Amino acid sequence: MKSETAKEHQSESSNDITCGIITLSDSRKSEKLDLSGQYMAEEIEKRYTLKSRKLIPDEKDDLINAIEEMISEGNDVILTTGGTGLDTRDITVETVEELFVKKLDGFGELFRARSYDEIGAAALLSRATAGIYKKTVIFSMPGSPNAVKTAFSIIIDELPHIVHHVKK
Repeated sequence: MKSETAKEHQSESSNDITCGIITLSDSRKSEKLDLSGQYMAEEIEKRYTLKSRKLIPDEKDDLINAIEEMISEGNDVILTTGGTGLDTRDITVETVEELFVKKLDGFGELFRARSYDEIGAAALLSRATAGIYKKTVIFSMPGSPNAVKTAFSIIIDELPHIVHHVKK
């Protein structure tokens, strides 16, 4: 159930959105093996413009460089997958949250709530996060294809509305 204000804002929003995808993985060495990145690319291309896609190792500097490059290319939204777990090499959340000017707490909260419905208490391990950096929306989600599908069920329709507010 949407509010009248939300409907009005969505009607003012444009679907002309450019997106970048970053997959963080020490094990996947090619985009063919990156099922989560492939799913995101296919879903983005159905509605919006996929401007760039990168596969990088779980390294803080590589992630920051990829984000800065995608922002300089003019991406409105950056979607990251991988590196959100509890392993020592999982650096995505710490890296992006240092950049955020504003955090979108609702994304992580909704993601974990939906994940709980799907996988039970294991949803506690998720550190999915989102925020704003340099007027660009960044969503960071786990690396599993099912987690990415859950995240997209939350964000894909709201991207125009979110970008509209961020670009103001």
